[in-house]
Order: sequence, then C-alpha cells, then structure tokens
Amino acid sequence: MSSSPRFRPSGRHLALVGPTASGKSSLAMALARSRSDIELVTVDSMQVYRGMNIGTAKPSAAEQSEIVHHLLDLCDPDDDYTVARFQRDCFAVLADIEERGKRAVLVGGTGLYLQAITDDLEIPARFPEVRAELELEPDTAVLFARLEGQDPLAASRMEPTNRRRVVRALEVTVGSGRPFSSFGPGLEEYPPAPFPVVGLAMERVVLDQRIAQRYEQQMADGFLAEVQTLVDRPAGLGRTARQALGYAELLDHIENGTPLDDALETAVTRTRRFARRQQRWFGRDPRINWIETDGEVSANALAELARGLID
Repeated sequence: MSSSPRFRPSGRHLALVGPTASGKSSLAMALARSRSDIELVTVDSMQVYRGMNIGTAKPSAAEQSEIVHHLLDLCDPDDDYTVARFQRDCFAVLADIEERGKRAVLVGGTGLYLQAITDDLEIPARFPEVRAELELEPDTAVLFARLEGQDPLAASRMEPTNRRRVVRALEVTVGSGRPFSSFGPGLEEYPPAPFPVVGLAMERVVLDQRIAQRYEQQMADGFLAEVQTLVDRPAGLGRTARQALGYAELLDHIENGTPLDDALETAVTRTRRFARRQQRWFGRDPRINWIETDGEVSANALAELARGLID
C-alpha cells in the first residue's frame, strides 16, 4: 500500500521574517486587519511554551482575540519542543487553513522552523544513546570544539554557548554518520519557495536601540515575576525553555544571585548577537524580498505585503 503524499503548502500564503524586535508582529497584525481572509501562523521556537508570554513578546490576549493566531501555547515549558514537531504541527495548520478557503501569514524569526516548511526539510532522527554520552561532558566549549572539527559549517551557524543546539548537532553528526548541516539547514541551496517570503531590513543602530527598549518595557510589564512563576512550577522549566533569550539571564539572577542590572545587560548583548545571526541566516536566502523599515508600520510596507498575497 502506497503512503499518502506529503503536504505541500499552496502559493496563497505569505511569510514575514526578520530579526527579533524588527516589528514583524505589528506589521502582520496590520496586514491581517486589512483583509478578512488572513490568519496568522507563528514561526517562533519559544512562543510555543505556555506561560512564557512577556519575554517572548507573544501576541497579547486582545490581539489573539481580534485575529486568529496559530501555533502559540502548544506545550508546557518543561517540554522540549522540536523542529520536527513544528513541521508536523505547521503543515496540519496550513492544510486546515487552505481547506477553509483562508490564507496564512507566517510570521517569526526562527529561520530553521520556516525553512522546515518552505523546503520540506528532512529532519534528522534522534539518537538518545549518543545524546546521553554527550551530556556526560559538562563543558559546552569542549563539545563545541568537537563540533567545529566534525561539522564546521554547522558550528559556524550557532552560538558556542548554546548547549542544546551544540549537543543536538553532535548527536546527529555522530549518530547518523552525516554532518548535521547536510540535512538541509546549512546548505547553500534554495529551491523555489511555495509562497512569497518578505523580510524586514533594519539599520543595526536602530535595531540595537529597539532591543534595549523592549527589555525595558518587558521588565516594566512584569518579566521578572513571570520568570519567578515559571521557576516555582512543580515541573520547572525544561532544557530548551531555560536557554531562551532573557529567561536564561533572569534565571541566573534568581538562582545564582547575579545582580539584576548585570543580567539585563547580558540579555541585551546576547539578544543583539542573536539578531545578527538571524540577519545572516535570512540574508543568505535569495528568495526573500526585503522591505526597509524603522520598525513602524508604513503604508508602503503594507502595500508591498498585500501585493505578495495577490493570486
């Protein structure tokens, strides 16, 4: 018996990408308000976690009530959500949206997650015995050096201190006998995307300022209390959630006594570095159509996005 063909999204959708704090969500909301057939699909590896709201800049309850959002609050923060799960969940959501005659705007900054959809990536299997052996090494720097030797391309595309990603890349490289980057996320090959992809480009100085300002606002909105609530959960936070930008630094303040100002300074610095990596990731993709922005929703930007949705 032959298996059913894999779902491939139609061309009626659109993706809106760019670095963190570049104004993607505001622009996506404005576009959704301008058309009655749009639903928003979040492409963010941390907004899937319940209770992680302020620090992930998750759409507010009012925004979610006004416009249909998908792929938010899918699991508890002690779970480890994966790109394979996202691919499966997102394909199911897009199939449902198409069946109802609607169209999706996929919005977010997790490049690997979007590429799993546009390129139907082959997601590597898990190798628990290999992972268990790797986890015995407490020094992430040692693991990263090993990855640099075995798959320098993968190593060049991740933060050396991101233990979760370093271990995963090594797990796949060792377990499968193939470089982690060979499974697609590192390849310099970009097949035609099934739908238009629009990127927001922003000057570095403006983006840096917006990142710092967003942390100031998040702290005023109760970010520290949110992290304390997550820490107090009986199940706590899982490995993935603990490494989220901002959360990791506030956890260091709560659990290790790092001064709050120092923790926030580290969070801002780390987030700016992350934004640079996002810009490099998306900048390599020739399929992305770029819009210059200062973070404000402009009529020209809206018109550009609307043109991308014309059948």
